[in-house]
Amino acid sequence: MSVRQDDPEGKAQLSAFLEALAALGWIVDRNLRMDIRWGGGDVSRTRTFAKELVALQPDVILTQGTPGTAALQPETRTIPIVFVVVADPVGPGFVSSISRPGGNITGFINSEASLGAKMLELLTEIAPRLKRVAMIFNSDTAPGRGTYYFRDFEAAARRSKLEPIAADARSDAEIETVVTSLRGEPRGGIVVTPDYFMLNHSQQIISQAARNNVPTIYPWKSTVIRQGGLLSYGPDLVDIVRRSAPYVDKILRGTNPADLPVQVPIRFEVAVNVKTASVLGLTVPTSIVVRAEEVIE
Repeated sequence: MSVRQDDPEGKAQLSAFLEALAALGWIVDRNLRMDIRWGGGDVSRTRTFAKELVALQPDVILTQGTPGTAALQPETRTIPIVFVVVADPVGPGFVSSISRPGGNITGFINSEASLGAKMLELLTEIAPRLKRVAMIFNSDTAPGRGTYYFRDFEAAARRSKLEPIAADARSDAEIETVVTSLRGEPRGGIVVTPDYFMLNHSQQIISQAARNNVPTIYPWKSTVIRQGGLLSYGPDLVDIVRRSAPYVDKILRGTNPADLPVQVPIRFEVAVNVKTASVLGLTVPTSIVVRAEEVIE
């Protein structure tokens, strides 16, 4: 198993998965052994852990995110792999198609390419004076090296007469450069891609966005609830991980992963931090408040 368990969100995901497995009759240390690795967004470490997990010859591997799935794929064509929180499994060749995976890998995507456009729409609702918006990603870890979400985002920005910017950032220094380039006039904002590097460096983005007065939207509600980010829109990750348990159960009972279609997310969440909005000189519109699962006053 390759999932994040070192923060509250990761612990909630792991707990939901274990509870769902238990409901299906699988109890850790009773009739199930589970080994866990967490790469922390480090591509090299993730590859090392992938080799370690495959060497254990498990009956199934659950992996979270595109980097982990990409690291596991070349290591085995026979051990079943169930991925969660992968954006585009077809592009990198994890599966042949969504409906017919066709190999030893299947799983649960976390979003479709249109997510960036939806995030942009919400960001412009709370910050209507924006003239330029950057989509920030790490090309080493983002789906399609950053292009997967950017195409729809770019089209949506141009329809709204905004300048779209592709911002590749692979270090804290590069994140700072992106954010500071957007301060002042014309007013700039940021859409953060669902990218494990960005998740692990979210506090740096939040701090720089506050320091430079740059409205920013994130794909993870934890950035708003626990870290003081302005706004988030994204899938319910706990629900996605929970839903993977029946697939693991089916595989443990003999089902071929090639026969299990890739599943799409069914729950999305909005969170907004009113205090952060006030500091940025923004007013949270009623349209966002009524849609938000979490409103931080």
